[in-house]
Amino acid sequence: MTTGSGFNGFPRAAVTFLRGLVRHNDRAWFTAHKAAYEEQVVGPAQAFVLAMGARLARVAPEVNADPRVNRSLFRVQRDVRFAKDQRPYKEHLGIWMWDGPGARMESSGFYFHLQPPRLMLAAGMKGFPPAILTAYRDSVVHEQHGPALARAIAQVERAGFTVGGVARKRVPQGYDREHPRAALLLYDGMFASLEQPIPDALYGPALLDLCEATWRAMLPLHRWLAAMVLRAG
Repeated sequence: MTTGSGFNGFPRAAVTFLRGLVRHNDRAWFTAHKAAYEEQVVGPAQAFVLAMGARLARVAPEVNADPRVNRSLFRVQRDVRFAKDQRPYKEHLGIWMWDGPGARMESSGFYFHLQPPRLMLAAGMKGFPPAILTAYRDSVVHEQHGPALARAIAQVERAGFTVGGVARKRVPQGYDREHPRAALLLYDGMFASLEQPIPDALYGPALLDLCEATWRAMLPLHRWLAAMVLRAG
């Protein structure tokens, strides 16, 4: 729960709500429980964004931590217009704090994903927009930027994180298949992540310490990506 503008953890009722949404993913149930969603999930999430944003600003001064829905808080409603899965609501809480002056989803940043019984923390970019994808690939084969990326990946992997984003089976046309960093050309996005059972820290202010420590350890990869995005711009 929250006290004033401070963050004191998520209430256990937030996890209960998300579990209930899995069982009753329909508009009638959500409408009947909307007040609980706002109080137990949205309110604490907004307080988390404000408190965590202040901490992240120490290492990422241009971080955008905006507690509004469709900014740092992802909408709970799913876009089902062209989807086979017609469930109307996302069954998780997603929080995104992006770094730098770029567009919200075209920047590297810090991601929080609560989906009972798991919590996942990540830093980076899930997918590269076309212009940034080209800049990424050119950076991979660059004589300075490429080795720096390899070092950043090695550093976050040694810290125990998974680096994801591979989307291709073949090196894209126009790039050397025999390049020493050819494997990095298979990525269409890049992020470090850590998934774990929901920790007890979720329910108190210690969640801020856990997230800050995790995201600080992911900074080598995040900083490389943030600089790459600026070069692309």
